Amino acid sequence: RFKECIVRVLSERDPKFELSPKDRFAANIYGKKLSHSYNLRNGLTEALAIIASNSEIFKNCSRGHVLSIVHLAVREILTDADWILWGTLNDLLPTLAEAAPQELINSIESAIENPLNPFLKLFSQEDNSITGNNYLTGVLWALESLAWDEQYLSGITVILGELATIDPGGNWGNRPINSLITIFLPWLPQTISSIEKRKAAIKALNREQPKICWVLILKLLPNQHQTSSGSRKPIWRNTIPKNWKKGVTIKEYWEQVTFYVELAVEISKKDYKNLEELLKHLDNIPKNQFNDILNYLTTDKIINLDEKKRTPIWSKLTEFILKHRKFSYTKWALPAKLINKIEAVANKLAPKDPLNKYRRLFNARGVFDLFERNGNWEENQKKLLEKRIHSVKEILSMHDISVLVDFSKTVELPRVLGISLGHCIDDSIDRYLLPNYLNNKQSNIQQFLDGFIKGRFDSQGWDWFDGINLEKWGIEEIAQILKYHPFVFETWKRVETYIKKDENLYWRNVQVNPYRSDDKLKYAIDKLLTYDRPIAATTCLHYQLSHKRDLDWKIVVQALNNALNSNESMNQIDSYQIIELIKAMQISKEINPDDLFRLEWMYLPLFDNDKNAEPKLLENKLASDPAFFCELIRLVFRSDKDRKKKIEVSKNKKALAENAFRLLNEWHTPPGIDVENKFSGKLFRQWINRAIESCKKSGHLDIALQQIGKVLTHSPSDPNGLWINKVVAEILNKKEFEDMRIGYSTGIFNSRGVHWVDPTGTPEKELAKKYYQQADDIELLGYYRFASTLKELSDSYDREAERIVEEHQIEE
Repeated sequence: RFKECIVRVLSERDPKFELSPKDRFAANIYGKKLSHSYNLRNGLTEALAIIASNSEIFKNCSRGHVLSIVHLAVREILTDADWILWGTLNDLLPTLAEAAPQELINSIESAIENPLNPFLKLFSQEDNSITGNNYLTGVLWALESLAWDEQYLSGITVILGELATIDPGGNWGNRPINSLITIFLPWLPQTISSIEKRKAAIKALNREQPKICWVLILKLLPNQHQTSSGSRKPIWRNTIPKNWKKGVTIKEYWEQVTFYVELAVEISKKDYKNLEELLKHLDNIPKNQFNDILNYLTTDKIINLDEKKRTPIWSKLTEFILKHRKFSYTKWALPAKLINKIEAVANKLAPKDPLNKYRRLFNARGVFDLFERNGNWEENQKKLLEKRIHSVKEILSMHDISVLVDFSKTVELPRVLGISLGHCIDDSIDRYLLPNYLNNKQSNIQQFLDGFIKGRFDSQGWDWFDGINLEKWGIEEIAQILKYHPFVFETWKRVETYIKKDENLYWRNVQVNPYRSDDKLKYAIDKLLTYDRPIAATTCLHYQLSHKRDLDWKIVVQALNNALNSNESMNQIDSYQIIELIKAMQISKEINPDDLFRLEWMYLPLFDNDKNAEPKLLENKLASDPAFFCELIRLVFRSDKDRKKKIEVSKNKKALAENAFRLLNEWHTPPGIDVENKFSGKLFRQWINRAIESCKKSGHLDIALQQIGKVLTHSPSDPNGLWINKVVAEILNKKEFEDMRIGYSTGIFNSRGVHWVDPTGTPEKELAKKYYQQADDIELLGYYRFASTLKELSDSYDREAERIVEEHQIEE
């Protein structure tokens, strides 16, 4: 009967999984909850683990009967479990694992082998929002708990490897590969298995999941800068001896590391791609294996590799040499004699084709290593440009210009390649590229052409452009080449000269960079606004603001008004620039308040990105105009009179409601603040009375009181020294304003935001003490209802502190 009860309770599937991942945190609100409480489910699960761990005390049962009951219960629960059941049991799986280890292992293996592998679906349920969840943590913690026991280690290792192969990745740190790393860390292994058993487990993983094994081994090499809080330990099973001590001896550490390195070398010899990756860790490899790798690199198998396959290996060695020579003064740098030895090996692998030899000069990675340690930035950039120009000339000495164009499609920095080519003076290059490639739509080619024209301009100035015979060029091609020139007045004059009637081809497409422009920037702003580029115009206006140039506020208002309805990509909007312009408008005496009010409303979502910015005019409007407050309440919340009505909401009204909700949610200026920014009890009472009267008529009183309660958490202190103004306290204490007190409590609780959990619960205890003292202060003045709310808040923090301390004691 006990078994049947547990199977019935734990086989229930959580109805919250009927909701989308982002809505599951509110499952109770939607009425999607399990039939039985978590405490009951957890208690029954722990009962299984306790019985299994103490089966010998059941004297009146036949031998093995107790354990068979436990095993059958776990087997029945998990047999053919779908993803919803695995997700439902997530928090209970570590305890079920301790109750019946082999049954859980068998169930996980069967699930993985099932064509409808439930873990694939569970991985996809991961939600990375603040309220999101990961439903595979229970599986991972269960496996980590069992991995402490050497009889399960190899099987657990392979299972985690199989889960790692289907893991799509995510923001949560609980991942199968991380569990493997934690278990096998050579300096803090999370298993009592012998080193030989650990080696056997790694070998098993290498046979069955070689790719995952390779990733794991690289993470276990020395000096990986890893930290570890350890894995989950068994709570009910006496797997870990009482005299066990964490950590290892130096001998044990190096025995493990040597095995991992030897296996890494062995694997890398079978795949040159793995060898290339292993070379990144060359300075952390013990001497014997280090020499083994160098010797292998000089074998015919590697030297005779196709040059394209050999070049990445040479490139990694070259980067390694540059890094150690550049930082030769540090303790970790290898001695010059050893670096010379590595260089001799690298020279044997060096590519002959300059396309392969110089590719790294045009890739983002490794460029920093080419900078001299003591040189300044400008000097290093100049020397690097010289190297790049030399490399391009060498490529052109062996290949046609068309090969270089194809090369630009394969490098990470095609614009830099183009700049380098632009410094190579050769008219045949110009004739080949221009205007033929100007209309090419490939991104890399466009970047390459942009760089080439910049290089030509940097080396020859306007003489180069003015010397081009444009008679046979089309208008679009002229616009395109001018688009690649600096964003300055000299360019704009040539736009007028050559494509005046079609200047939209330039202004609609040019990349705006005001930082290279001059005092003629107003000309560009006017043109950008004329040709529907208000977002680009905003970039120029912000440049003027940041460089303390006079602004035409009418133009600023026009640009910001038009930006949200422009044909430009919304991705180009820079929230920082827009908020800085609005902040400047807030302190200007030349701005029409109606314009500022409208702009604060339009760009309200952007204020979330700047903690030093706030929609001051909107806040003041809310605090001074109860009609505006009531209008927002009606926009966001349904009236009590319309609860049962089905109301269709238009897209426009939904957008207005979202803005209104955001403003109410971020509202910090309490009612009653006068024009001198001082609190007035008289204004406060007037505002409250008018707001309540209006919202009562519309059927929004309860929610309005809650919203008012939230903003009152920002109320000023009383002139007589009380922590809150007495007028506000008096209102909050009124019998009919229970909803306002609820809103106040919610506002206080939410104001804490995201925070780090202190295992001692000290912050929570301090908050409990603070609000208890505030409650005491208020109660002495006779405001007992408000005091009761504060005491409840204090008690909630006391309970939270107890919970935190209790949870961390269990984990320890």
